Amino acid sequence: MLLKIFDDQSSIARAAAEKAPRPISSLRWWIGGLLFASTVINYIDRQTLSLLAPYLKLEFHWTNSDYANLAIAFRVAYSIGQSVFGRLMDRIGTRRGLTLTVIFYSIVSMTTSLARGFNSFLRFRFLLGAGESGNWPAATKAVSEWFPRRERALATAFFDGGSSIGGAVAPFIVLWIYSRWGWRPAFAVPGVLGFIWLIAWRWLYYPPEEHARITSAELDMIAADKQELEVRTTGVRPKWRDLLRFPQTWSTIIAKTFTDPIFFFITEWFPIYLVSKGIALKSGLIAIWIPFVAADAGSLFGGWLSGHLVRRGFSLGWARKVPVIYGGLGMTLLIPTIFTTNVNLIAFLFAVVTFTYAGFTIIANTLPSDLFNSESVASVSGLGGTATGLATIGAFKLVGYLSDARQSAGTHVFDPIVIAAGIIPLIGMILVLVLLRNNEATEQGLVRRI
Repeated sequence: MLLKIFDDQSSIARAAAEKAPRPISSLRWWIGGLLFASTVINYIDRQTLSLLAPYLKLEFHWTNSDYANLAIAFRVAYSIGQSVFGRLMDRIGTRRGLTLTVIFYSIVSMTTSLARGFNSFLRFRFLLGAGESGNWPAATKAVSEWFPRRERALATAFFDGGSSIGGAVAPFIVLWIYSRWGWRPAFAVPGVLGFIWLIAWRWLYYPPEEHARITSAELDMIAADKQELEVRTTGVRPKWRDLLRFPQTWSTIIAKTFTDPIFFFITEWFPIYLVSKGIALKSGLIAIWIPFVAADAGSLFGGWLSGHLVRRGFSLGWARKVPVIYGGLGMTLLIPTIFTTNVNLIAFLFAVVTFTYAGFTIIANTLPSDLFNSESVASVSGLGGTATGLATIGAFKLVGYLSDARQSAGTHVFDPIVIAAGIIPLIGMILVLVLLRNNEATEQGLVRRI
């Protein structure tokens, strides 16, 4: 009788084992791959308008100020949404939150093909900005949940590199569709990619503690790192005003606010900038493509270098500051572009700028997960995104106004703008180095040591 019971129990155990999902080795990097793919799609969708802007300006008789207002509509919604969705991600979780945002912005991207003029484009760009604003807070939170600190910068670089890859492949996809079927399909087709991505996301993403396919070794590693880094908490999610009291919060905000608008200028104004230099888009396609590839390489290099410095025994603070330093210095190479109309030289200088920028921004995106508990990571990331959005709105309005006012300057239309864009990140670098430090809040256990 006992033997029969034992045999029955063994059969049940074997059946349960056969039904259990097979563990996936290094599952966290598969999660990172999904975040990378989401960012690629995010950037393809948003780049469509900037790539088609020279053609749409002619068709709809837009000025540079009109185009600036379209870009600003996106940034208004994006800046508000960064904080709102950051808070939302901390409340409802990464899996559900990113699902909702991708569904929303994919629908908006597809329906932009129905636009009939400036006002309808304005509405669609606003809605797209609202939907796409959730990607970075969600991805930053996912990295904090899945990756130990020695890998966090590289993981952030991995998903953030999707912006560069998305920007690099978008011209080939969007301009190819435009040349054959016109601008409406060029908006509609990329929107389909988000729904394809959602299938993989809903199947694979769960928090580590709930994931049926994580190996016990990987789960133990993640749990041990979280236990080591966890700071004292009251169990109450800090409010925005509490977070803004810390200089560490301001270091993350400034790191994004003084760099990302410059990259957004490149992504959304670069085709128009090249045309103002007398360079045709077809002959300047490589100039559009190369800076994005350089940014992707810079993301991976910056993430690898910071992690390498941690493994070599450097403090986490200095490991994060090194990419900030070379990023702030490297972005000053925007300024020499005003002296040339050589497309190859312009492409090279912009490539150096985006390569070094990428290291700086990787640290900006990594710092929230370095400094704060999971319950605050997306909120801090969202605050940085909102500040970046507000700065970008002001910058784009100024770019549109100045470039229209200087039309008679020929190839020097954008000179004052480019000079300012080269100086601002250097100022940001100095401020981050001053603010990113251990202080009384660290000793009190309110912020992690760095």
